[in-house]
Amino acid sequence: MTEKKDFLRDIWYYALPGSLLKPGKMMAKTFLGEPVLLARKHDGQVFALRDICPHRAVPLTCGRFDGQEVECCYHGWRFEESGRCTAIPSLVEDDALDLNRFRVKHYPVREVQGNIWIYMAAKDSKKEPSDRDIPLVPYFGDRSYQMMVTLRFPCFVDHAVIGLMDPAHSPYVHRAWWWKSGRVLFEEVKAFDPSPYGFTMRRHEIPNLALGYKLIGGAPETEISFRLPGVRIEHVSTKRHNVCNLTAVTPISENETDVTTILYWTMPWITALKPIMKPFVRRFLDQDRQVVTKQQIGLQYDPTLLLIRDADTQARWYYQLKAEFERAKSEGRDFVNPVKEQVLRWRS
Repeated sequence: MTEKKDFLRDIWYYALPGSLLKPGKMMAKTFLGEPVLLARKHDGQVFALRDICPHRAVPLTCGRFDGQEVECCYHGWRFEESGRCTAIPSLVEDDALDLNRFRVKHYPVREVQGNIWIYMAAKDSKKEPSDRDIPLVPYFGDRSYQMMVTLRFPCFVDHAVIGLMDPAHSPYVHRAWWWKSGRVLFEEVKAFDPSPYGFTMRRHEIPNLALGYKLIGGAPETEISFRLPGVRIEHVSTKRHNVCNLTAVTPISENETDVTTILYWTMPWITALKPIMKPFVRRFLDQDRQVVTKQQIGLQYDPTLLLIRDADTQARWYYQLKAEFERAKSEGRDFVNPVKEQVLRWRS
């Protein structure tokens, strides 16, 4: 496996938790190397624009936002939510200049289940984004999350994604008294099926429960799905309770990637433990970040990476899914999932 630093386009990416963007406020973000302004109007509607004024290239987030329009700090040019220029104060009253000539790139955004998603289109793309392609956690309807942790990984998006789906690293990377000791490895046998833009590990009872799963009580079962561009959703359920974990990988640049873990649950008593739990969730995610940071030492020498069966099959699928996504776009046809129904075995 050799590295090719290409970002997928014409697809929804996780942007940020909706609670971080307050009404009447805007913020600067970077996605796939592009500067983006995210803002929430006073009525609660969210919009996104390219964070560069087309006049003199000053970031629009350096200016002002009145809850309706963004005003550049340099010359006061104003832009509304679609990116259309609405005012150029330096123009004299009888100037017939058509303001429609001056626009800022607009990005489609949607807010669902407490999360803001952004559609990153390819240049000159004519593909219309479909809301049906936005990842959703099952069972929780329109409810928002109860806990969120984001960490920035110093790597290209592929390495963060592969680390996310790697089934064999847990006893070594996540070795801790509250998760796994790493002293004993168990054979895992799991069935997988193709699912939209990805694959799903079939629902099964969780053997050899780590402490984190024991908190749910009962005999928990889990189903884990992955889909492009880098979203993993785990649904754990018992007869009484449900827990969902959505982990989204968002490329910032070729060398930086945000990984966000979002938790939903139905157990009221866990909410009271949230201040205690959150440091453990952050620590768990940071263990992945630390090993990826170490990985960068070797990657600077551009090695060819070797993948094995069956523990690395999910990583193979990821690259196959990316390749098919790009081929389908270039050939103007529907995506055909390359993943086939399969049983994988590994020790973890």
